[in-house]
Amino acid sequence: MAVDERADLPKGMAELAEDFHAVSEKERLQLLLELSQELPALPERYAGHQEVMERVDECQSPLFLAVEVVDDAPRTVQLFFDAPAESPTTRGFAGILRESLDGLPAEEVLAVPDDAPYRFGLADAVSPLRMRGMVGMLSRIKRQVRLRREAIDAEGRA
Repeated sequence: MAVDERADLPKGMAELAEDFHAVSEKERLQLLLELSQELPALPERYAGHQEVMERVDECQSPLFLAVEVVDDAPRTVQLFFDAPAESPTTRGFAGILRESLDGLPAEEVLAVPDDAPYRFGLADAVSPLRMRGMVGMLSRIKRQVRLRREAIDAEGRA
């Protein structure tokens, strides 16, 4: 992947994309599987409470996400995902997003290009429907970040 194709990605996401491009297509799927296995368990406030999380309907497998924005100066983003263990591709996509976006300031998350999911070299390895799921995850994350940041800012002005 050319450097300019990752220049507008957050550092961690650009490095992860580079890792994917440094290996063969088959090894990319293995890397995706590893990320799916590293997806952390939900904290107690979300475990067993999918009703307080947002379902990502674009995913072929059931995936729920929660986005928190900390009331600090950079508006730090925290991401939480819930997907069944038997859905490794979906969990892997969630792992990519969590690994590369969790802990970033809200502005950096919002600046991630909408086509970022296609920059990992996975479009040839998985179906277009699966790729649509990762695009859906990113879109929902960005929407929730905007909403939560605005709510914090509104409280500060009240």
